[in-house]
Amino acid sequence: MPRNDHERWQIDLEEYIRQGEPEQSEKSTAWKTAIGLQDVDGLKTSEYLLETAKEHIEGRIDIKTAQKRIQSYYEQRQSRTEIEEGTKEADVVSARIAELLGERTFQFSPAEWKTIHKRLFKDIFPHAGEYRTYNITKSEWVLNGETVLYASADSIRDTLDYDFGQEKQFSYEGLSDGDTVKHIAKFTSGIWQIHPFCEGNTRSTAVFIIKYLKTFGFSVNNEIFAENSWYFRNSLARANYNDLGKGISATTIYLERFFENLLMGYQNELKNRFIHVDYREQSAIQSAKASDSKSQNGTMKMTLEEIAIIKVLQEEPSATQKRIAELTGKSERTIKRRTVEMQEKGLIRRENGKRNGRWEVLVKL
Repeated sequence: MPRNDHERWQIDLEEYIRQGEPEQSEKSTAWKTAIGLQDVDGLKTSEYLLETAKEHIEGRIDIKTAQKRIQSYYEQRQSRTEIEEGTKEADVVSARIAELLGERTFQFSPAEWKTIHKRLFKDIFPHAGEYRTYNITKSEWVLNGETVLYASADSIRDTLDYDFGQEKQFSYEGLSDGDTVKHIAKFTSGIWQIHPFCEGNTRSTAVFIIKYLKTFGFSVNNEIFAENSWYFRNSLARANYNDLGKGISATTIYLERFFENLLMGYQNELKNRFIHVDYREQSAIQSAKASDSKSQNGTMKMTLEEIAIIKVLQEEPSATQKRIAELTGKSERTIKRRTVEMQEKGLIRRENGKRNGRWEVLVKL
């Protein structure tokens, strides 16, 4: 039996995701991700937020109305004894994340990241959407209270321009999923280390990366963010921390395991204790590398494009090349070429001809 309203709501949410209409499932996943991301700063949402989210998922109100209700709810509670400030922040930001994840718009640029931060934290932080003007340190549990060395305030703009410029020039064409994950982990940890804002860097990074990854035509499993947001933050910290005197080196391996689960459907065990600097390094790396054998079946030699196409065909076996192109964001010409290559590689095959045929996926993700 569920012990509290949060647990009952989680059960309802899982039902929406599994059995609801496509729109309900999409909204449910967005809300679950939005609420889960509050864990990176130890924040919890209120029961009122959960009820409001449920009404939005069921189509009784739109997202703007949901946001207005949350705002009004807290405006009516002037006394600090009635609410905790952290709960208000969690509720307001959760509703805003749900809205952003539901939008099909994105531009890859530092300005987009800045806009996301402003939309998430307007009236929450005094400098929402503005780069910090002072240097910062943050005590991290995963680093035994030590801090990552973040970018200096006067180098933020130049560093962002450099990292984003390098990423724009990078081509994912033909990469295996392993190499793709390594690069995504490196890029994500790099921009997070800049920490351009005073607060809210990890949550705005997560929203930005989710939306960026979707531009690849890839089906991002947002539930991985929802259920492992603190692991995400801790793995970012470990990717940017060195203490060679104690034998500790920066590593993206934990972040790679996170992205393998997020993008490839792997089932790596994402335990925060594995990432802690005091945990035995060799044991941690071995545990981090352990993937579900089902996920290992053939996917390591596949490109990101091929995996995206396979996921579409698993959902819609009768999809035309035009339909595959629409769902992956690629041109029909590219899809035609890729499906021929994938048939030659033994990844998929066509049954019953072109007109009335169906695709059969021959590998497991």
